[in-house]
Amino acid sequence: MNDGTNDSGAPVLTLGQRIQYLRERRGMTREVLAGLVGKSESWLKAVEKGRLQQNPRLPILLQLAEALRVRDLSEITGDQSVPVRMFTGPGHPALAAVRAAVNALPFQAAGGTVQPLDVLRARLDRAWRIRHSSPDHRTALGELLPDLIRDAQLAAHMYRGETRRRCQAMLAETYGLTQMFVAYQPAQDLLWRVADRALTAAQESEDPLALSCGVWFLAQAHRDANDFDAARDINEQGMLAIQPHMDDPGTDLLAMWGALNFELAFTSARTGDAAEAWGYWDEAKRVAARLPADYYQPWTSFSQIIMKPHAVTLAVELHQSGEAARQANRAESVPIPSMPRRGRHLIEVARAHQLRHDQAAVLGTLQLAQRTAPETVRYNGYAWRLVWELAEAGPNELRPQAHELADRIGLLA
Repeated sequence: MNDGTNDSGAPVLTLGQRIQYLRERRGMTREVLAGLVGKSESWLKAVEKGRLQQNPRLPILLQLAEALRVRDLSEITGDQSVPVRMFTGPGHPALAAVRAAVNALPFQAAGGTVQPLDVLRARLDRAWRIRHSSPDHRTALGELLPDLIRDAQLAAHMYRGETRRRCQAMLAETYGLTQMFVAYQPAQDLLWRVADRALTAAQESEDPLALSCGVWFLAQAHRDANDFDAARDINEQGMLAIQPHMDDPGTDLLAMWGALNFELAFTSARTGDAAEAWGYWDEAKRVAARLPADYYQPWTSFSQIIMKPHAVTLAVELHQSGEAARQANRAESVPIPSMPRRGRHLIEVARAHQLRHDQAAVLGTLQLAQRTAPETVRYNGYAWRLVWELAEAGPNELRPQAHELADRIGLLA
């Protein structure tokens, strides 16, 4: 597809032609795509054929982008001036310090003090606890990660033998935590660096638990980049590698097996395969049932509790509006112990309301999400898009509250 730059001399596609190309690439009919954005088939045909006097407004373009699984609006518009930051959010003030720590070469600090493993383990566990208990989790992590990254990298460089393998496992986990900080920020290069390094460190640790963690994070990175084939391949290869250890797994490894099954479900939902998505969800639920009732894995949130929120996500991704509403009602009072994960779940519930065009419920749910976990909403592209639509094109009686929310999350900055 021509990207609008015309470097090859090929004709530059119009906005309508781009939408038609992206729709056909996904095997989607006009009727289906039009329905997903609340428009008629004849309207969409007019857009694709360039028959409208004016191009669709930004809120509709954002809905089309989500329905077509497009992360960058320039794929639809060909215009880099369109505000695409709705998909990434602003950069956190601590991002530069985290980047510097990741980029630092560990042997430069070889003359420094290498942390004992039990100290590193305690610091990493504390970072995970803070991540889940803080409503402003990126700010909290931004204070801890730079030193933790540097010390974990140095330990993995300086120790030898079995101790070094244990350090590599903790380094992989540290990179995974770093990926959670970097996600949804304008730092795709850094996200890929930490995702790749996490898997490399996990492989060098020879620890199946660390490997499953590295695979989970890297598969997420590929899926979020819309590289669904790579996400699936990495996921399946990782599960194949840890399969020999599943005869008598510990609780954490069993939870990772469930989490990887759900990741396959999520990827299938993103590609529109409902039967496969719900099949993997069923398998993940069977795994969750084998976990202690009060267990909650810090890396992936996998647990018995999370399966209902996971079901909301699948239904939303599959654009099953009735099922999404039903699952959202079932998950309404689920006591998710992680504040950022609770905030993300509320964003998914808001998306479920959006499928049914219940704008008041969308706004109310997003307001609750913002009160629950402000930085989750501030850095979530779906939340930005929903708030933008309400503020710019929502019902008149909702716009003042939507503008207030947009201001609180930095959308109007």
